[in-house]
Amino acid sequence: MSSQPTMPPEKQPPAKAPGLLRSSGLVGIMTMFSRVLGLVRDMVIARYFGAGAGADAFFVAFKIPNFLRRLFAEGAFSQAFVPVLSSYRAKHSVSDVKRLVDAVAGSLGLVLLGITLVAMLGAPLLTAVFAPGFLDDDVKFALTSDMLRITFPYLLMISLTAFAGGILNSYDRFAVPAFTPVLLNLAMIGAAVYLTPLMSEPIMALAWGVFIAGALQLFFQLPFLMRLGLMPRPRVDYRHEGVSRILKLMVPALFGVSVSQINLLLDTVLASFLQTGSVSWLYYSDRLSELPLGVFGIAIATVILPSLSRKHAAASNDQFAATLDWAVRAVLIIGVPSALALVLLAEPLIATLFHYGEVTDRDVAMSAQSLRAYSAGLLAFMVIKVLAPGFFARQDTRTPVKIGIIAMVANMVFNLALIVPLAHAGLALATSLSAWLNAVLLWRGLKRRVPGKASQAGGNTSCKLAWQMLPWLPLFCG
Repeated sequence: MSSQPTMPPEKQPPAKAPGLLRSSGLVGIMTMFSRVLGLVRDMVIARYFGAGAGADAFFVAFKIPNFLRRLFAEGAFSQAFVPVLSSYRAKHSVSDVKRLVDAVAGSLGLVLLGITLVAMLGAPLLTAVFAPGFLDDDVKFALTSDMLRITFPYLLMISLTAFAGGILNSYDRFAVPAFTPVLLNLAMIGAAVYLTPLMSEPIMALAWGVFIAGALQLFFQLPFLMRLGLMPRPRVDYRHEGVSRILKLMVPALFGVSVSQINLLLDTVLASFLQTGSVSWLYYSDRLSELPLGVFGIAIATVILPSLSRKHAAASNDQFAATLDWAVRAVLIIGVPSALALVLLAEPLIATLFHYGEVTDRDVAMSAQSLRAYSAGLLAFMVIKVLAPGFFARQDTRTPVKIGIIAMVANMVFNLALIVPLAHAGLALATSLSAWLNAVLLWRGLKRRVPGKASQAGGNTSCKLAWQMLPWLPLFCG
């Protein structure tokens, strides 16, 4: 009996991808676990540090590298790297894929190392740029700068973690990257509980917790890369064809995927001029409003993107539009009750989760105000998550960027108009209003580009719902 010839390893066909629903369900479960543990983390932080000057300083020192992480590592880089790696895996040999991984690791690592060193040396300048209101408080300004020198290397480590996670996702190893964020929450909880008593300045324990979390998340993924035979050996090569393609794809995506993060960062800058506690109030309320967005909005967006891409390639406009319509309706089913629940239960939720230790009754009331304002835009944030893939599936990255710029400018105008009468809650409401503008412009853009009848149904439903919610706006504003 003759045996079948074995294909050489470099020519082996890729393993069959797991079902789309199963993969998205796995990611959703891991995300839910991470978000819930993140709330536990914030409860611990609130219990130990409250919403005082030290908490404000830490949240700024953490927000700067975390903002750059979302902007770069989990935004533009991931969207550019994964398609290029998938293309190499399909069209090239394993050795070519390994050379791409090595080149990206070396080129990316060198840039990130340089940025990290410069940021650590210029920490006071970064603090002045991102929290100019702290300049009037020497103690808070110095504390923020000192913590930023500890937290900023997190950007280097978490970007390399995103790089490793992109490789694992491309090879259908979804569980490991999805579980990795849990380590951040565990590290920060452990730092708050066990390192705080050892520090002369207790809040510094959280900064070291962020640093430790970055290292844990990176090293956790390395054994799984070794099993794939893709453990990087960094090699700087900016002329590599794959590296050049990634850089070109990153440019338009860099801003388009990060408008909401830029808006939240602008809120922090302006909040630094307000009374002490404003930064913390916005942080606690934003974290709570992100729970339904992060779990449901991202899960639905993850499910529809591959489907939309296939339907666009097949020139099936009606099915493309029907998929978008399903996604928008699914968001409505989840988003409307979630937003109303956050509005009606704002104070009880904040009190239950964060009213411990150093958090006062006034902190609860103030955080509830900004939570209601963020809730006014929750549905819009979720709609953006499912409409943006409609452009990406059509390989159109310019339109979301243009709309994002319009939304960001509008957010600044709303900020300046609302900060005086509503203080920190006005900043949150401005973010929500700009999100609605972003969502409406995305829907109108898709409506013009997708002629299918179903493309109008979900969008019309969203617009009618938004119009019907206008009389309830004072309730959202607290």
